[in-house]
Amino acid sequence: MNSPELYPFAPEVPPPAHITMTLDEFLASDLEGYEYVKGALVPMSSPSWEHAKISSNVSWYLQRHVRENQLGSVVAEGGFRVGERVLKPDVAFLSTARLPDEGRHPSPAPPELAVEVISPTDALWNVLEKVQVYLDAGTQMVWIVESVMKTVTVYRSNEDFKLLTRGDTLTGENVVEGFSCEVAKFFE
Repeated sequence: MNSPELYPFAPEVPPPAHITMTLDEFLASDLEGYEYVKGALVPMSSPSWEHAKISSNVSWYLQRHVRENQLGSVVAEGGFRVGERVLKPDVAFLSTARLPDEGRHPSPAPPELAVEVISPTDALWNVLEKVQVYLDAGTQMVWIVESVMKTVTVYRSNEDFKLLTRGDTLTGENVVEGFSCEVAKFFE
């Protein structure tokens, strides 16, 4: 049975024959809708309306600042090589100096800023592991955006992090220079 519920692939694109592959095989493939983690394809589920709205707000505020100041690019759910993984942060920033030459494959460099918006199905352990993977690969800053308490946790390392609430102002520090936004605006 090839119902769309069982196979989220277009009918003309067969699903992968196996769920494990090498990083090089993944990078050479045209598979969409997956992250590559520890040799396995991890399906990316469709975000909830709330998740999509928050991601869009974060992207809009960052994009506006980055474009006005010609700092680089902001992307939503773009693929990045992060160590031996390919991850798709909800929102990411790369400075002009680190933009990839070619855009048909995941960026060979990790983002300088990765933003992950927590979904109800995300396990805390998985989120924190992803933060550590980004930081170990050279990502300078990770924002974890959480919609229940309406907070943003800013990670610079596993020892340098801070929790911001609705009344606080988030800055891009030295990663997205000059950026600042009230945390509450991400949740409007």
